Amino acid sequence: MNLILLTPEEIQHDRLACLRDPRRLRHLREIHRAQVGDTLTLGVAGGGIGRGELTLLTADEARFTLDGLDTPPPPALPVHLVLALPRPRMLARSLEHVTALGVKHVTLLHTRRVEKSYWQSPELSPAKIHEHLVLGLEQARDTLLPEVSLAKGFRPFVEERLPLLLEARRGLVAHPGMVQACPSGLSEPIALFIGPEGGFIPHEVERLLEAGCEGIHLGPRILRVETAVVALLARLF
Repeated sequence: MNLILLTPEEIQHDRLACLRDPRRLRHLREIHRAQVGDTLTLGVAGGGIGRGELTLLTADEARFTLDGLDTPPPPALPVHLVLALPRPRMLARSLEHVTALGVKHVTLLHTRRVEKSYWQSPELSPAKIHEHLVLGLEQARDTLLPEVSLAKGFRPFVEERLPLLLEARRGLVAHPGMVQACPSGLSEPIALFIGPEGGFIPHEVERLLEAGCEGIHLGPRILRVETAVVALLARLF
């Protein structure tokens, strides 16, 4: 936790913050080994970043005197990530990774090779998704939560949502065997499509390309989804 992320409700006034969340309190004690008088980096969800002096730390509560929360968070990546729903454990890691890298828009998509049982996973509950997004923000010292939406049908997504998504974005489909290598150093808005374990089926690739997307690849190696996501974002931006 490189940033103590506060909710607006935990800021009692401009100069005082109080948190009682067990996870963050445990992290303060066991990882930071914080003591009264220490100055730590804090941020408020949806707002700025600053410093705060720890004035109280007990098993149930921590209090900080704030020294401004006016530093803006790091810039977001200009990307909307459309990710075929991974296995639950991989989903958790992927959400944390992409949040730490600065992705602010994620759509989780159903494709042919996505197991239907994945949609019943507790990892898709709003509370669990929020938990993983917060962990990513704390890692990267960011305060702006990504938006995560679900698309449980491939065809409705392509027909109804994809045209709007591509109106102001360049669509890139990452899939083994594509002719074009993954570009690098981009600054334009991107919609990045990444398939599940086993990849998109040919029909899905065809539909995405017909809609105006470009096919790209990362070379001859077949990567796990969580590895491919990080590699693609690092190369693109």
